Amino acid sequence: MPEIDKIIRSKRKTIALVIQRDGSLIIRAPLRTPEKTIHELVEQKSDWITRSQDKMRRNQPAQRQFADGETFPLMGKPYPLKIVKSQRASLTFEGGTFLLAEKARPSAREAFTRWYRQMAGLLLPGRVETLAKQHKFKPAKIRITSARTRWGSCSSTGTISLTWRLVMAPPEVIDYIVVHELVHLKIKNHSKTFWDAVAALMPDYKEHAKWLKQHGQTLDI
Repeated sequence: MPEIDKIIRSKRKTIALVIQRDGSLIIRAPLRTPEKTIHELVEQKSDWITRSQDKMRRNQPAQRQFADGETFPLMGKPYPLKIVKSQRASLTFEGGTFLLAEKARPSAREAFTRWYRQMAGLLLPGRVETLAKQHKFKPAKIRITSARTRWGSCSSTGTISLTWRLVMAPPEVIDYIVVHELVHLKIKNHSKTFWDAVAALMPDYKEHAKWLKQHGQTLDI
């Protein structure tokens, strides 16, 4: 039987099996679900879990080296990295090139994370506001998060949350996630009614969902 890495209990009504990008298995379960029930479900779904874990691990992006010429995505386009001898800021972006101070290379991952999160804070809320106005939605609040397993979410109070990693994706993919969460303001489930509503606003949404499924693993550092 596959090993369970973590069980997260909440006020949800059903059990969800979540395969993380690194292949680990997370169980999301209702508060009072017996562990026996959880283990029985995992055993029942063991073949699917194993296949999904293998697929996730095969699709893991290559380990970042933070070396000259390595590319990093922004809004769906790759931009090269250049290591510079002297620079006050750890990381800057100038003329379509990432510039990383040589002294900051040991902490390059943290520098890139800060930079991407800042860019997400600048770019993503504006896209939410534009699409919300265009389609007559009124989100209560927009948050940028560090979520690793969800591109976006919509709370019961109308807050739309987007992971900063989304700013690496192509604009049309970003719009798909935004539309998805905006529709959740009115339809809280993933019923046929929900997907029909998404399709009405974005007829080609399946194409963007497919792109995320195939390339989402690369949207990370």
